[in-house]
Amino acid sequence: MAQNENAVTRMKAYIVAHLQEPITARDVARAAGYSQYHAARIFKEETGLAPFEYIRQQRLTASAHALRHGGCRVLDVALDFVFDSHEGFTRAFAKGFGILPKKYANHPVPDGWHIPRHYLDRSKKPEVANMSESSVVFVQIMERPARKLILKRGRTATHYFEYCAEVGCGDNDNSAPWDVLCGIKEAMYEPVGLWLPENMRPTGTGVYAHGVEVPADYAGQIPEGFDVIDLEPCKLMIFQGEPYDDEFFRDAIGACTGQIRKFNPEVYGYQYAYEMAPKMQFAPMGWRGYIEMHPVKSMA
Repeated sequence: MAQNENAVTRMKAYIVAHLQEPITARDVARAAGYSQYHAARIFKEETGLAPFEYIRQQRLTASAHALRHGGCRVLDVALDFVFDSHEGFTRAFAKGFGILPKKYANHPVPDGWHIPRHYLDRSKKPEVANMSESSVVFVQIMERPARKLILKRGRTATHYFEYCAEVGCGDNDNSAPWDVLCGIKEAMYEPVGLWLPENMRPTGTGVYAHGVEVPADYAGQIPEGFDVIDLEPCKLMIFQGEPYDDEFFRDAIGACTGQIRKFNPEVYGYQYAYEMAPKMQFAPMGWRGYIEMHPVKSMA
C-alpha cells in the first residue's frame, strides 16, 4: 500500500511540474516506475481519477489562477496549458466551473465568482472522504428584483425536521406545504427552505418555513393557510457545496454549512443583510451539492 501511495505521489508531482507541456501516459508511468497499465490502475485506485482526468483538473485549476492573477488573454492561457483550441478550453472551463473563462477573467476583483482550489477535486469517494475537509465550491453574487414570498409558517420550528413534524409530510419525503408550493406555476424559482429574520416573523411563529418567490405583481391565489411577504430588491450571496452521495447527505450538508459559517463576506466588500430577506436553502440534491443563499449589501 505504501509503495503504491509513493508511486502516485511521484506521478502527481510529475504532472504538476509539467502542466504546461504535453504529458503522455508513458511519461506518467515512467515517473511511477511501473507499466502504463499498472500505473493507471493504482492512480485510479488512490485518487478516484484516471491520470488524464487529474491532468485536466490541475490544468483547469491553474488556468483559473492565471486568468485571475496574470492579466493574460484567454487564448494565451488555453495554449499555455496545452488545450487544443480557444473553443475547447472555453468548453472545459465552463463545464468545470460554471462560468466562461472570459467572464471570469474580467472580474479582477472577485465580486461575483470565487473558485477555491479544491473545486474540481471530486475524486474522494463520499463513504471514505473526511467530510470535515469538504469545502465550498463557489460563491456567486446574484441580483434579486422586488418580489413576493409565499410561505407556510411553522409555530416553533427552527429546522427542516421540526418543521415537517409541525406541518406534516407530503410526497417524496417533502413537507406537505412543499407539494403545494411546487404547484404555483408563476414561481420565479424552485421552492426553498427559509430561516426568517425577526422582522419577518410574527409573534407565535417559528424561524424555519418553506416558501417560493413569485413576481412582485403576482395576483394569483394564495393557498389556504399560507402568508405573503413583500421582498425588496437585494443581492444574494449563493454558496454551493461539492456534489455528494445522497446516502451521506447529513455529513455533506453539515460540512458545507460549517464552511459557510466561517466565510467572511467583508473580505469581498459585503456584509450580511438579513433584514432584507430570509436566509434560504434549495432542496439538497447530491448531484448538484448543497446550496444556501444569504442576503448581502455592499459596504462601499
